[in-house]
Amino acid sequence: MIAPDGRVVFDLASKLPGRGLWLTPRRDLIERAIKRNLFARSAKRSVVMPDDLLAQIEQTLRGQLLGLLGLARRAGEVVLGHDKVRAALVEGKVALLVQAIDGAPGGRDKLRALAKHAVGAPVAIEVFNVAELSAALGRENAVHVAVSPGALADRIATGVGRLGGVLGAAADTKGF
Repeated sequence: MIAPDGRVVFDLASKLPGRGLWLTPRRDLIERAIKRNLFARSAKRSVVMPDDLLAQIEQTLRGQLLGLLGLARRAGEVVLGHDKVRAALVEGKVALLVQAIDGAPGGRDKLRALAKHAVGAPVAIEVFNVAELSAALGRENAVHVAVSPGALADRIATGVGRLGGVLGAAADTKGF
């Protein structure tokens, strides 16, 4: 949306007052809109575009997702640790498999392979590092995380799809 002072402001929650400008969360579309000055054209006025709009959107999406992971942990919908995540996968109680990108490749690969053949084929997400996951979940060295099926898992999956679009990844979250 366009703020009263003409700045482009993104509102992921769609809660800010005023008239909004809708844009699909895909890197190529956002870059094209910035390059062609489509925000000003759509708003029918001059606008001030932040130099780091894509970075702001990415950081906001990351923060939102980490907050949802923390909420899922507090709600008892998260299992942490390689062995516990493996057991949850075997039991078919996992909607999302979240693994730190800087975790040991061997452990990540084993769980990802198990997830492909698990009941319900959970979505594999690898976009956060150990420090980010640890801070969000309140636990040191959080590398392997399983989120149980439910509304929070659905919200996280939707957010990951948006983040993937902004990062330039495929729109679907599988294989992230």
